[in-house]
Amino acid sequence: MALADPAGCAKGNEDNNPFPDIIELNVGGQVYITRHPTLVSVPGSLLWEMFTQKNVRSLARDSKGRFFVDRDGFLFRYILDYMRDRQLVLPEHFPERGRLQREAEYFMLPELVKLLAPKLSEQNSLGDDPCQSDPEELSPGADTARSLTSAVAALPSAVSSGPGGASVEGRRAGFITIGYRGSYTLGRDSQTDAKFRRVARIMVCGKTSLAKEVFGDTLNESRDPDRPPERYTSRYYLKFTFLEQAFDKLADAGFHMVACNSTGTCAFAHEQTDDRIWTSYTEYVFYRE
Repeated sequence: MALADPAGCAKGNEDNNPFPDIIELNVGGQVYITRHPTLVSVPGSLLWEMFTQKNVRSLARDSKGRFFVDRDGFLFRYILDYMRDRQLVLPEHFPERGRLQREAEYFMLPELVKLLAPKLSEQNSLGDDPCQSDPEELSPGADTARSLTSAVAALPSAVSSGPGGASVEGRRAGFITIGYRGSYTLGRDSQTDAKFRRVARIMVCGKTSLAKEVFGDTLNESRDPDRPPERYTSRYYLKFTFLEQAFDKLADAGFHMVACNSTGTCAFAHEQTDDRIWTSYTEYVFYRE
């Protein structure tokens, strides 16, 4: 059965335009509402090609009838802003320039790609760690920090080797804390009958630049997407749920566990079996010199 158009989007414009004036988009799970002239404001772009064709049924739709685009839903807001007034306005210390440039290339917006390219080139010329999407150029003490880093790197004691003889010169010190919340059931007869539930989510706390360096693409930044590289966050989490995998990544990056703590509370007891349901929160603190 064909999906019905959403309310307010069921009737097309005049002059044989099959699209309504107000259009709802589902971009990677994020819902946007905009006008049809905005989507076709850049001739030759991907959205222009999508919303100037006559066969509306060829476009993908979600379960509620909204037009669906399988791209980064958070970055699409900057794409849409650019198409409204042809200007690029980004938050200060915007950390996603490289990914936004990739989205601009996908949506076939060459002028936006050019606007994003200069800062990306400047970042690469600085030789920063590739996992950071934005340099520290806007930080007030960035020049001083780079000077101190260069001075420390020149000292003999600053040159060492990591696992396998890999050089760790220039790597910055810092802490990363990972935590997870879990639950388990204990029977009244024996603790050997404990039944554990899998870890739902591994949280990451620490400096943004260090977290991106260690976990790379496995770091989910969706809840704090505009965090500058030298700021701290406790809202990131990992896309996998294996603690050992997180430990391996931290060890490969030269981090060592220095502390851990855990708390547990009894949430409730089953009325019939007297089994107790416990919840716990555990944190592991890692440090790299």
